[in-house]
Amino acid sequence: MDKKTTARPHFHGHRERLRKRFDEAGAEALADYELLELILFRAIPRRDVKALAKTLIEKFGDFPAVLAAEPDRLIEIPGISTAVAREIKIIRAAGLKMQKESLQSQPVISSWSALERYCRSLLAHEKREQFRVLFLDKKNRLIADEQQNQGTVDHTPVYPREVMRRALELGSSAVILVHNHPSGDPTPSAADIETTKKIIDAGKPLHVKVHDHIIVGKTMTTSFKSLQLI
Repeated sequence: MDKKTTARPHFHGHRERLRKRFDEAGAEALADYELLELILFRAIPRRDVKALAKTLIEKFGDFPAVLAAEPDRLIEIPGISTAVAREIKIIRAAGLKMQKESLQSQPVISSWSALERYCRSLLAHEKREQFRVLFLDKKNRLIADEQQNQGTVDHTPVYPREVMRRALELGSSAVILVHNHPSGDPTPSAADIETTKKIIDAGKPLHVKVHDHIIVGKTMTTSFKSLQLI
């Protein structure tokens, strides 16, 4: 009796070719949806995921936006299970951790481009306004990055005394303020300027300096220091 041969699924060859292209040319040689496919390969081993990757990019806009999407929004997409959403979030968490540890290895204010990349990765795709504080030591190295508050799409309550209380707890001598504008426009508002002034004033008697306030938009960031607002 002849042995029956089992044909390999057609997408296996595609997976091998895509992995080989990544190995030989790197991520720069891949489209966003192809890079996303490589992530989905691990979580969905037995089906073609090209169409699913393209759907995710179309739904959320680009590769970083897919990684930043909340799990409950990801699982709204047919084909994305809780396990797949978790895999996507693990990849994002790993990337953020790598960027954060890179910041901790050198004075933050001397590596503006790395700081800007980290802030954008963290906040550019957030749907609600979030206010964070980077606490620095005397050598301007990162001690901690903490979310102080999260608000609505256009407002986050910030309490200067709480920012300074936390700075003292951590032994921080300087801070960098960071928040996002979900509208996409990183232009400082009158409220942003007033809040920054209050935090600066709260820090003066405690010898805690505010080095900068960075606002993260969809594709750009704004620095209060570069605008001479600090």
